[in-house]
Amino acid sequence: MSDSPPRAARTRDEKRLLASTLVGTTIEWYDFFIYAQAASLVFAPHFFAPLSQDAPGVASLLSLATIGISFLFRPLGAVIAGRFGDRLGRKAMLVMTLIMMGSATALIGLLPTYAQIGVAAPLLLIVLRIVQGFSAGGEWGGAALMAVEHAPLGRRGYFGSYPQTGVPLGLILATGVLWAISSSTTEEQFNAWGWRIPFLLSVVLIVFGYLVRRLVEESPVFQELLERRAYSSAPLTELFRTNSRNVVLAALIFIANNAAGYLVIAYFLSYGKTLGLSRPTVLAATIVGAVGWLVFTVYSGGLSDRIGRVRTFQIGYAAVFAWMMPMFFMMETGSGVLFAVAIIVLSFGIGLSYGPMSALYAEMFSARVRYSGVSIGYAFGAILGGAFAPTIATALTQATGSAFSVGAYVMVLSTISFLAVTAVREPRDTDLNA
Repeated sequence: MSDSPPRAARTRDEKRLLASTLVGTTIEWYDFFIYAQAASLVFAPHFFAPLSQDAPGVASLLSLATIGISFLFRPLGAVIAGRFGDRLGRKAMLVMTLIMMGSATALIGLLPTYAQIGVAAPLLLIVLRIVQGFSAGGEWGGAALMAVEHAPLGRRGYFGSYPQTGVPLGLILATGVLWAISSSTTEEQFNAWGWRIPFLLSVVLIVFGYLVRRLVEESPVFQELLERRAYSSAPLTELFRTNSRNVVLAALIFIANNAAGYLVIAYFLSYGKTLGLSRPTVLAATIVGAVGWLVFTVYSGGLSDRIGRVRTFQIGYAAVFAWMMPMFFMMETGSGVLFAVAIIVLSFGIGLSYGPMSALYAEMFSARVRYSGVSIGYAFGAILGGAFAPTIATALTQATGSAFSVGAYVMVLSTISFLAVTAVREPRDTDLNA
């Protein structure tokens, strides 16, 4: 099978594929981020009521910590989806994870609060968040590989950036819905029932995503593996026997990007309130920042096709490192406009260290264990990076009385990720069929 079939023969299929990965990942991350933002805004009084009354700071930390709990189960989702994705195909796993994520999200919108059913409320919330984490663990690897393995040679970075844009698009969608509801309801109405609406909307989105994903053909690389009967009988065992170094590098490469991303997704919502900014103002600033994230993600995918994956990542992480302290100086002014500008500038570094990730990871692993390798590396990177980043950032701010400690924390992670990606031998133009 040629890695780059005639472009004219695949134009329609390419458009369908890119639409599928884009729509599917956008819906998945909408579900994931709605939870993160609700945890920053309303979950403390609803699900941790006793602590919210006696120790509101601790209740807020616990609420944010539930964001991270789901990350602990992402490796399990990655292992299971990776194993079956390497044996049964990418498409089946994508449909399964989409349905699981949407069902858990909708059920959160129906959950009784602590005042209604007591301690069962936070326990059920955590269970549903674990289902979200399990689903997310299997989602990203499948979407990334469907895009990259369909891509013509020389355009893998660009194709691979499409599932990556699902993150900023999901953030825009989630934040936009919250902004619309927050702006059209009173504080009391939003806290009483308004926060549930974004979760319930997931039902409509999941049906739409399912219909779109059914139209996409299986990855051509996986089809060739089936024809050759070359898939592994134990891909996870083979993965760690032959690719353990790349799994570790993949995890370390992701940690700084994920941590910086979760500042935008969750931490800045609560931080903006401490600066005296209104909820609609902070949500609007987050939307503007997510648009920048989207633009730079798409740009960086194509850029990595020209200058290489490693160099693009290095530029991105250098930018995140350099911007941390100026960003918090700008935010500390308490200006809503400067708050938004600070996030936009941060999105440049986040985008450049995220757009090429699908292509980089796919090229780091052989086809026999690729789904497992990219999913597990990504999942562990998320645990080390973003899982508890909002909680750590909030705790650092409370302990030091300054958000500059958060900047120092992300600068350390950026250094680690920069060194990890530098340790990768440029994989651009690797034969994906090998």
